[in-house]
Amino acid sequence: MRNIFGAVMATIALVLAAGCCFAQSVPDVTAKFDAYSHNTLPEKLFVHTDRQTYLTGELLWFKIYAVDGIYNKPLALSKVAYVDVLDDKNIAVMQAKVNLVNGSGNGSVFIPVTVSNGHYKLRAYTSWMKNFGPAYYFEKAITIVNPQKIPEASGAKTSAGYDVQFFAEGGSLVAGLQNKVAVKVVGADGLGSDFVGAVINQKNDTLAAFVSLKFGMGSFLLTPMAGNIYRAFIRFADGKSLIKDLPAVAPQGYAMRLTDNGTGQLDIAISSQSNPNDNVFVFAHTRQLTKLAKAVTLTNGTAHVLIDKTVLDDGISQITMFNGARQPVAERLYFKRPAQKMFITARADEPQYGNRKKVTISVDTKNKTGVTLNADLSMSVCRVDGLQEAGQEDILSYLWLKSDLQGNIEQPGYYFTDGSAEAADNLMLTQGWRRFEWSNVLNSKPAAFNFLPETYGHIVTAKITNTLTNTPANGIVAYLGVPGKRVQLFTSKSDSAGRLLFNTKDLYAGEIVVQTNTLIDSTYRIDVQSPFSEQYSAGVSPQFSVNQGLKDAFEYRNIEMQVPNLFAGDRIKQFDEPQTDSSGFYKKPNNTYLLDNYVRFTTMEEVLREYVKEVVLVKRRGKFHIRIQGEKSFLEDPLILIDGLPVFDADKLMGIDPLLIRKLEVVPQRYFYGPANMESILSFTSYKGNLAGLEIDPHAIAVDYEGLQMQREFYSPVYDTEAKIKSHLPDFRNLLFWQPAVLSNGQVSFYTSDEAGEYVGLVQGIGANGEAGSAGFRFVVKP
Repeated sequence: MRNIFGAVMATIALVLAAGCCFAQSVPDVTAKFDAYSHNTLPEKLFVHTDRQTYLTGELLWFKIYAVDGIYNKPLALSKVAYVDVLDDKNIAVMQAKVNLVNGSGNGSVFIPVTVSNGHYKLRAYTSWMKNFGPAYYFEKAITIVNPQKIPEASGAKTSAGYDVQFFAEGGSLVAGLQNKVAVKVVGADGLGSDFVGAVINQKNDTLAAFVSLKFGMGSFLLTPMAGNIYRAFIRFADGKSLIKDLPAVAPQGYAMRLTDNGTGQLDIAISSQSNPNDNVFVFAHTRQLTKLAKAVTLTNGTAHVLIDKTVLDDGISQITMFNGARQPVAERLYFKRPAQKMFITARADEPQYGNRKKVTISVDTKNKTGVTLNADLSMSVCRVDGLQEAGQEDILSYLWLKSDLQGNIEQPGYYFTDGSAEAADNLMLTQGWRRFEWSNVLNSKPAAFNFLPETYGHIVTAKITNTLTNTPANGIVAYLGVPGKRVQLFTSKSDSAGRLLFNTKDLYAGEIVVQTNTLIDSTYRIDVQSPFSEQYSAGVSPQFSVNQGLKDAFEYRNIEMQVPNLFAGDRIKQFDEPQTDSSGFYKKPNNTYLLDNYVRFTTMEEVLREYVKEVVLVKRRGKFHIRIQGEKSFLEDPLILIDGLPVFDADKLMGIDPLLIRKLEVVPQRYFYGPANMESILSFTSYKGNLAGLEIDPHAIAVDYEGLQMQREFYSPVYDTEAKIKSHLPDFRNLLFWQPAVLSNGQVSFYTSDEAGEYVGLVQGIGANGEAGSAGFRFVVKP
């Protein structure tokens, strides 16, 4: 009797211990997830472009909005954004580095006349975003047409193969458990295709029927059995059909079903045939903010967890189920329409205008309660024709939906208006995506950050190699100079991998020179690396084709493009000078010598000896050395700069013609600049900023390096006098207006061109608390 009682008590103790350990694992997972999220702040970009279809020779204008990936609020983390335009082979045909100020920036790129016809991918990202992979970048499809390479018009559209995929809710088909399976069919054009289908087994018995609901997506219920093989017979809208295998059936596992019970709650039904009494828990988060962690014990293989929808934030939430061993075994997404949006009203003062007439657009921004909001807005106005269609991807649907899903989302705005809950659920099942690995979270493995956020300015990356051993050189100080009238010098010290990081500020350079102090380090090679991402997301662009009706539109648009370039080319090419600090990195020097205020000597030696009071010249073993009189003692061999470029050999300075030098700035004390320790500074500036004939050290590397893009000024003629209205200069603009910084709750004005037709405008933007929105307007121009 005692033995039986002891065995029972031991069993109870084991059960209680297991339950205790499991109960402890719930807060443990939550704590680990919160710690992981705290160290991995996500960042998002959204890009508003002026149009979606372009001709070679035109300008592509864009506005960038940067937000945090949790609250979707404007984020001033990064100061630089990178923009690529990629062809179907992921080769960049255009690139730009854009300055970001308080979470926004704007720019433009010229579309080269050598670019071929095709569908292209415009993407934008920051250095910090490169740590999380290309699927996290902003991407947008644009079309470029080269009028000189117009392809032959395509004939009747051929029916190419279809991409058919099946997705089991939770992740896997499990034998003996009812599973919801989503279907997605994509045609050759990259868009969803309508279909009807049926599921059959190896005996050709029909087990389920299904049909597409929206954008080529549908779903069905299936209870698979172990050892059976399941196929789907699918017929498409063009009459073609195919048979596709369903995913393999797992003999054991868990199933998770999510349904909206209509009472403001989500019902998570959990089932398992292999672990009927398992302890499981459900964990939910919205963009890395923990929302629910609830433990439950299966009874006869089933359990239910109810989630109040008010617990979840707007947008996409991720729901993960863990088994008793603290392993993630099922997962799915849920979409909650966001209530936090901005309501924009944009209206023209007239529905119709004549040529060269003034158009005034009134813009109002309010929140959901009708309170006026101040917002960061951008606006485009272009003519709708056979090439240019109305409508673009809007910022609201991108930030709250598309940016948290994988792959292309067809018409994301549909899910914010009249889209059904079932259609949104099919989207969640077919294009779900997690940005992290649970194994890293549970093992407290920090994310690998190979790219720093550019919180100060653009980071120029280089690698230094010892040419004698062909290995990375560690601990070597290097200098990056930007030749010119403005002194720009940046320093870096290499790490164990030979990596150099130059933290620059306001770098708008066309050429940079990177070197070490060759008097002591002459056996190293430096390679400057591209900051643009070399990782690419999956997805194939549809084949480019035209019909006969569009060829005339191509030719006419080509004329529209050439006329402004011919008659207003100089104005189109105008750039705004960036507002930068003109002083050197050492700020205010102790003394400045304007050489024109003194006797003009013919050698630099005479200049330094005669009136630069801080300098003492000495010669040792036939070579010049410079000593600077400091406050307490002499400082030997100062850092010499010629137009911002370091010169380590004083003999080279003596070979410069002083008549080419405008001024000398002296800093007669030790100066610590990053890893560089400078024994005072002598900074010479030439009249032309061309190094005054100095030959760059052969060990240095000079690179044509495109820095931050200078902003081009959008040209829009003003017809405010009768003479301008009657001017014979043609005005064939189809892009009437582009403004990346529109004042909210105000008015903007511009003038129509000589082109009649229907024009469409788009205003997009975001408020300080993340309220995003867009609005369109239309008007007609008649002669």
